Amino acid sequence: MKIGILSYHFPPEPAFIPGSLAEELAARGHEVRVLTGFPDYPGGHVYPGWRQRWHHETHSERLTVRRVPRYPGGATSTGARMASYLSFAGSATLAARRYLGDVDALYVFQLPATTFAAAGVLRLLGQVPAVLHVQDVWTRDGVDEAGQGRWVARMGSAMTRIYRSAARIAVAAPSMRDLVVAAGAEPDRVRLVLNWTDERIFYPATPGVAARQLVRRDGRCVVMHAGTIGERQGLETAVRAAAALDRTMDLVLVGSGSAERKVRGLAAELGAANVRFVQRRSPVDMPELYAAADYQLVMLRDLPELRGTVPGKLQAALSCAAPVIASAGGDTAELVERVRAGLSCPPEDWAALADRFWLAATIPPPTRTEMGRRGRTAYLREMSLPAGVDRIERLLHEAAGRATEPTGDLRRKFA
Repeated sequence: MKIGILSYHFPPEPAFIPGSLAEELAARGHEVRVLTGFPDYPGGHVYPGWRQRWHHETHSERLTVRRVPRYPGGATSTGARMASYLSFAGSATLAARRYLGDVDALYVFQLPATTFAAAGVLRLLGQVPAVLHVQDVWTRDGVDEAGQGRWVARMGSAMTRIYRSAARIAVAAPSMRDLVVAAGAEPDRVRLVLNWTDERIFYPATPGVAARQLVRRDGRCVVMHAGTIGERQGLETAVRAAAALDRTMDLVLVGSGSAERKVRGLAAELGAANVRFVQRRSPVDMPELYAAADYQLVMLRDLPELRGTVPGKLQAALSCAAPVIASAGGDTAELVERVRAGLSCPPEDWAALADRFWLAATIPPPTRTEMGRRGRTAYLREMSLPAGVDRIERLLHEAAGRATEPTGDLRRKFA
C-alpha cells in the first residue's frame, strides 16, 4: 500500500509512536509518506541545525518525510499554542494535495495539536480514507476562564467533523471509545489499539552502582514516580501518603514540571524526610533506575477525561518488568489489576494510597518480581510495537477496502 502519515510531532522529537510506526510499515513493504513539522518540542524553538523552509524532504528506503513550516509556539501560552496548531494546519493542507493525494490510506496521529491540520487535509483529499489514532479527547472540564474555552469549543467542533469522516478510528484506551462515540464517531468504526513504548530504550535492565546510589538510601522499599510533576498527576496525594509511612518506605520523584514547587513545598511542610527529588534524567537512564526501585508509581487525578487515559509511563514500566502501584481510576487501574502487575487504589485518596504503600513494602521480593514478569508478558502480548502495528496495519487495509473481516477488539479483555 501507499500509506500517508500526518503527525504534528515526529522524530527527532520524542514521538516514538508515529516514528516507529512509519519505520515498521516501511519495513513491511509499504510505501510510507510522512507529513509533519520542523522539530521544536519541548522547548518551542526549532532544533539547532534545522531551518524552516517550504521544500524539505528526506528519503530512505520506502520512507519519505516531508516537513512544512509552523509557528514554533511551544507551551508559552494558549494563544501561542493555537498559533502553532493553525500555522501547521495551513502548511500541511497546502502541501497535502500533491504529496498525499494518491495514497491508499492516511494514518493520523490524533493529538489536539493535529486537529485543525487533520480537518483541512481530510477535506482537501476527499476520497482518501483515514485512520485516526486518537491519543487525547479534550473536554470543557477544568478549562480556565482566560479564553481557552473558546479554543476547546472550536477544537471540539473540528474533532466531531473528523470523527464522522474517518473510515476507522483507533483509541488508545478502552473508555476513550465512549468519548469519541459521544463526540460523533460511528461505533462500528472504532477499535482499541493500546500505545506501545520505545522498546529500544525501555526493556528489563540490571541496575548499576550509580543507579542504586541515586535511588536507594537504605534497605527500605522504594516507590518511584518518573516523569512529569504536573497538575494532572496530583503528586501531593503521594507525598501525604509517604509522609504517613516515614519509617516504612521511600518515595523518589524523578523529573520536573509545573507543580514541582508546590509538591516540594508540601514535602517540606510535612517534614517528609522519606520523600526525595531527583532531577530529570535522560530516557536511556530510566530502565536502570526502574530496576533500582521496587515499584513504579502511576498517578492520575480524578478528572473525567483522565479515566479514559493510559499514561505512557505505564507501558514503559510494564515493558521494563517493573511492578506498579496505580493511584488512578478507570482504564489505568483496571489494566494493572487485570494483568496482576501490581497494586491500585482510587485517585486523590492519600489514606488509600498509604495503605497500598504499606502493603507493597510487606510483599516479598520474589512476589514483586513475579508481578513485573506478568506485566511484561501482558505488554508483549497486548501493547508491544509488533502487536500495535499489526492492528493499525489491519485498520489501514480495512479503510482502503482491502479487508472486510472485523478486527478483534481488546476492550472485552478489560471487562
